[in-house]
Amino acid sequence: MAKVAKKTTSKRKTSVKRSEPVSAMDYSEHEKTYDLFLWLSRWTVVACVALLLAMMFGFFGGGGLIGGTLAFVVLMIAAFFVL
Repeated sequence: MAKVAKKTTSKRKTSVKRSEPVSAMDYSEHEKTYDLFLWLSRWTVVACVALLLAMMFGFFGGGGLIGGTLAFVVLMIAAFFVL
């Protein structure tokens, strides 16, 4: 009976080893994903600010739809070269 107990114990040890993760976290992929998140966040904020400024120019500055659209395009181009 002791021999049978040793065999089941050894099987349990190997099954515990198999349940552990095979590899560690892929840090390079994590950093790429985080860099993409930061890039998208930055450009989302820039686009929102440019849109608000363009709407302000269009509504209150007398630029209308065309002036507001041109202001948005100019602000996005300026942000592209600044950032």
